[in-house]
Amino acid sequence: MLETPRLILRRWREEDVAPMAAVNADPEVMRWIRDGGVLDEQQTRGRVQAWESEWESQGFGLFAVEIRSTGELAGFTGLSVPNYLPEVLPAVEVGWRLGRSHWGQGLATEAAAAAIRFGFEERGLERIVSIAQVGNDASERIMTKLGLHPVRETVNPAGGRRVRVFELSSDQYVTTTR
Repeated sequence: MLETPRLILRRWREEDVAPMAAVNADPEVMRWIRDGGVLDEQQTRGRVQAWESEWESQGFGLFAVEIRSTGELAGFTGLSVPNYLPEVLPAVEVGWRLGRSHWGQGLATEAAAAAIRFGFEERGLERIVSIAQVGNDASERIMTKLGLHPVRETVNPAGGRRVRVFELSSDQYVTTTR
């Protein structure tokens, strides 16, 4: 579990499935994810189970993001292996997805910064990437705020959409956090 001034980043619980499914069912939230399709509760449950499995196999994964003041599930942030884009492997990706009511408050940046710190300081990662579809300016702004910089543009083979890959090395992280 990680804590930030406004958030608790923690492992998933059964009661998180329904609110995460509501996030995943919003077409505006999902617009820049894979092919833009939404996910239902059963699909979300499968994703949550997969995210929890990553914790067991990798020693890191996606955190449930909870609002400290209300206990509400806002979405997720965390680390995962971007197997969907083999050309960047080996790599660990920082990502996030928050419900629309939580946009524009700096919460994604706050949560992802904690996940990056966890990756470099607790898991000893050497490089963290973040990948966004071309046109997803909001995510690219977050990546830049987090200190990541663009390194390549390519096509996601799964959906044929163009993506931009940003990265941050552990050396760059240490330099920017001193």
